[in-house]
Amino acid sequence: MEVEARSSGAGPQVANPSAVGLVAVIVAATDGEPRILTVHVPDQAGSRGEGLPAGPLVPEHATLERGLRAWVERQTQQRLGYVEQLYTFGDRDREGGGAGVHTLSVAYLALAREVRTGGLAEASWQNWYRFLPYEDFRSGRPGALDAIEPKLRAWAADPPDPKLRRLRADRLGLTFGLGGGTWNDERVLERYELLFEAGLIPEARGNAGSAAAGDPTGVPMAFDHRRVLATAIGRMRGKIKYRPVVFELMPPTFTLFQLQRTVEALAGTELHKQNFRRLVAQQGLVEETDGITSGTAGRPARLVRFRREVLLERPAPGLRLTPSRRPG
Repeated sequence: MEVEARSSGAGPQVANPSAVGLVAVIVAATDGEPRILTVHVPDQAGSRGEGLPAGPLVPEHATLERGLRAWVERQTQQRLGYVEQLYTFGDRDREGGGAGVHTLSVAYLALAREVRTGGLAEASWQNWYRFLPYEDFRSGRPGALDAIEPKLRAWAADPPDPKLRRLRADRLGLTFGLGGGTWNDERVLERYELLFEAGLIPEARGNAGSAAAGDPTGVPMAFDHRRVLATAIGRMRGKIKYRPVVFELMPPTFTLFQLQRTVEALAGTELHKQNFRRLVAQQGLVEETDGITSGTAGRPARLVRFRREVLLERPAPGLRLTPSRRPG
C-alpha cells in the first residue's frame, strides 16, 4: 500500500493519534460524458461544499472495502460493482483529524451505471470536467488553459534563483507541455499538484468557498477531494490503454459510436473514427449482435457487446489510443 505525506514534521510523531477514512470516486459514463457521484459535505470553513462519498472506518466494518461500500450506500443509495483501491493519503490535518493529527484516507475507484441518487447526503451525478475543465481536449484546446498558462509562466519566472526558475520551467514542460514539452493525458494529479503549489486553486488558500464563478481551474471540492479525483482520472486514463475497464461503464449492448464517445470522454481527447474502429476490431474486444439501433435519426447502427473471452486470450487487452489531433 502506497502512503504519501504532503506535510512532514520536524521529528517523529509517535504520540500523535491517527484515524482511517474511506473515500470513493464513483465513475459512470452517461450519454458520452464522464460522470462522478458527489455529495454535499461541510468543508474546512464549515460551509457546505461538494465532495466525494466518504466516511470513517469503524469497528463493525470487517474490511476496508466493506466499510467503503457501506458508507456509499448509506450516503447515496448506490450499490457498487467494480471497485479497486486507488491510493492512500497520509497528510496531517486532513478531514476529521484536527490540528497535528495524521489521518490516513484510503481512496477507492468504483465503476458504475448512473442511477437515480438518494441517501443522506444530497448526492448527485456531475461531469468530472466541471472540477478539472483544463483536462478536456475533445473540442480542441480548452479555453481554461488560456487563463491558467500565463499565471503558471509568471510563477515559474518569479524566483530570483536561476536554478529554481529552471526547475519550475521544466515542471511546466512535463505537466502542461509548455516550452516544447508534451502533454501527457495521464499526468492529471501532477497538473493539479502544480496548480496547488503555485497557489492558483482555492484549496491552496485553505478555503474552497472563496472560488470565483468561472474559475478556470474548475469548481473546488471539500477537503482534498479534488486531489483524489485527479488521481482517479489519471488512473482511468492509463487503465483503459491496457485493460478493458471501459466496458464496465457500457450497457450490455451498444454501438461503436457510443463506445468511442465514452473512451473520448474518459481520455479527454477526440479520436480518429476509422483508426478507433480498426483498433477495436484488431483487439477482438467486441462481437456483433443481431440488434440494431432504432428510433433515432440517421442510419441504423449495429449493436455490439463486449467479448469477455478476450480476458483469457491475452494479458493486456486495452485500447492504445491515437488522438485525431494532438493537444496544442
